[in-house]
Amino acid sequence: MNLFLKTAFMLFFVTFATLQTSTPVNASEFSFDLKAYTEAKPQTKLPSEVEELVIQQKKLNALTHLPTLRVPILMYHYVEYVKDEKDTTRISLNTLPHVLTAQIETLQKAGYTFLTHRELSNLLMGNGDLPLKPVVLTFDDGYYDFYTDAYPILKKYNVPATQYVVSGLLHDPNYMTPAQVSEIAKNGLVEIGAHTLTHPWLKDADRTFVEHEILQNKKDLEKLTGQPVTSFAYPYGSFDVQTIEEVKEAGYPSAVSTIPGIMHNNDTRYFLYRLRPGKRVGEELLNWIEGSKFTAF
Repeated sequence: MNLFLKTAFMLFFVTFATLQTSTPVNASEFSFDLKAYTEAKPQTKLPSEVEELVIQQKKLNALTHLPTLRVPILMYHYVEYVKDEKDTTRISLNTLPHVLTAQIETLQKAGYTFLTHRELSNLLMGNGDLPLKPVVLTFDDGYYDFYTDAYPILKKYNVPATQYVVSGLLHDPNYMTPAQVSEIAKNGLVEIGAHTLTHPWLKDADRTFVEHEILQNKKDLEKLTGQPVTSFAYPYGSFDVQTIEEVKEAGYPSAVSTIPGIMHNNDTRYFLYRLRPGKRVGEELLNWIEGSKFTAF
């Protein structure tokens, strides 16, 4: 059984149960459906209720004259050489370190400027000027290989990026330690963003639970880093109107989704589109991100 999946699922139930009662909770008392958990698919389409909200928001934003920006936001999870051939989940979400290196070199040679999520958010609100060729690198979950494999590459090429951290899993062997996250934050090259407390599916979830997942994660990370945490990523890209409202209430000016796309504006600030670059490098990568049609995988 994959240790990190089991741990994440246990934390989900422990957190929820703790919200319902002041009695200490024993994780071993809960049973779970591992198959259902591992088969959770990212949300890659805009929920219909959110579409209605966007229509209303467009009318309100029509008078603001805020810009629409073309910015590829690239999404990564694991970055390593996977040793366990049976770990299909890790393999499916993995980018080989030499591929990440080649992608960065490709983008740098083509004149791209690397931004963080926070910087893009500020630009969407009309603060500052967009570079000629902007791109954002984002890494989800806070896996240990970010510190051992991806972070050294980013430092070598002096490339800013954003890492979304699940604070409740930082003591799990599959994830970075609190000390490593703190070190990265202090260095300043990589922005530490939020990714909830235990990485649950937020769409259609109990509102109190959603609020706790978002707020506690923010509190944990700000205490750990000593810095404001202003960027948020939905676990599995899962969100609805209620989730957006809670993200706003927590003080986040924007959030990223797993919906494929490249054009962003004030209407889409709370579900910024992202792209999975896969193994693309060189001209293939450049032609792809300079195109107009994108799929989830």
